Amino acid sequence: MRATRALIHLDNFRSNIRLVRNRVGPGRKLCVPVKADGYGHGAVPMAKAALEEGAAFLAVATVGEGVLLRDAGITAPILLLSIPIPEETPELIANKLTPLVGDKEFIQALAAAASSMPLAKGEPLPVHLKVDTGMGRVGCAPESAAEMAALIAGSKGLKLEGVATHLAVSDSLIPDEVRYTKEQLARFSGAVDSIRKAGIDPGIAHAANTGAVAFHEDAFLDMVRPGILLYGYAPGGAEKVLPVKPVMELVSQIVFIKRVKKGETVSYGRTWTADRDTTIATIPVGYGDGLPRRLSGDFSVRINGAMYPLAGRICMDQCMADLGPATTIRRWDSVTIFGGDAPSAADIAAKLGTISYEITCGINKRVPRVYPES
Repeated sequence: MRATRALIHLDNFRSNIRLVRNRVGPGRKLCVPVKADGYGHGAVPMAKAALEEGAAFLAVATVGEGVLLRDAGITAPILLLSIPIPEETPELIANKLTPLVGDKEFIQALAAAASSMPLAKGEPLPVHLKVDTGMGRVGCAPESAAEMAALIAGSKGLKLEGVATHLAVSDSLIPDEVRYTKEQLARFSGAVDSIRKAGIDPGIAHAANTGAVAFHEDAFLDMVRPGILLYGYAPGGAEKVLPVKPVMELVSQIVFIKRVKKGETVSYGRTWTADRDTTIATIPVGYGDGLPRRLSGDFSVRINGAMYPLAGRICMDQCMADLGPATTIRRWDSVTIFGGDAPSAADIAAKLGTISYEITCGINKRVPRVYPES
């Protein structure tokens, strides 16, 4: 086991799922996104834990991510949130992934492929119609929803299992952005109603992402799709409603200790100079592991219950901490980079002007994932 490793606290993940289920109430389905390797936490273990906690659907971004789950023996419905290219269609169908569709060309091409590659017992491929209500990414216009639904319903190879949209600013409490979210939900409601008026069952209606689960109860509908919330990060202002716990804790160990005299420099570029005789600890974690180099000069790690600033630039594979002139810290002592009793991934994200997703997803594959509760 490498010194640097990501501890994945499945008990926190399970607890977060239960908080969400209590929040949205009984009778609503839960879709758990495990894309981007489970937001960096490990797709297969997170998927299995989610299903054990009652998730009805999983969600991925690529066909390959869905195949990985199928190869692990997971048979639950898997939503494919991004549009695949034609070359991926046979694998999509063979693994019975459930794609989002939102235009005539893709629906017709997918229907033709599904008809020529029927699933077990001749079942059609389930799809969810994506309606673009204001995200501006993919999906049909709300006024075209009934037409697209009829195209799906009339095809031989497909069946309409659900209708979805994605909310652009649901995690914001700024009045203008709350208004925009309400407008998106109204457009989506109109689209779903138009499908019903056309005599077509829209199936599972779903719109609620993390922000909507926190702030917009009218978005819960038939199913919710919270992402980063389940991995332990709620939008600002939602902490009391959803006191979720971070799931990932990035830890390491000290592998080298040396004395540095006043005036000596540490790391690339000689950007850090000791202002007194001190002790420097080397920790085998760097930007090659996902610790952003931009944190150089503005980041501390926790060792034996206290915080110690990094000295100099973060390297690809190592970083150095300033332990001070006198220390009881020794080689092989544990270090917490984030999570646990150290600042969270959200704290790091705030320093960098980004989001916690980018921090957890950025932890490199060479960092082993360890599941203490499994």
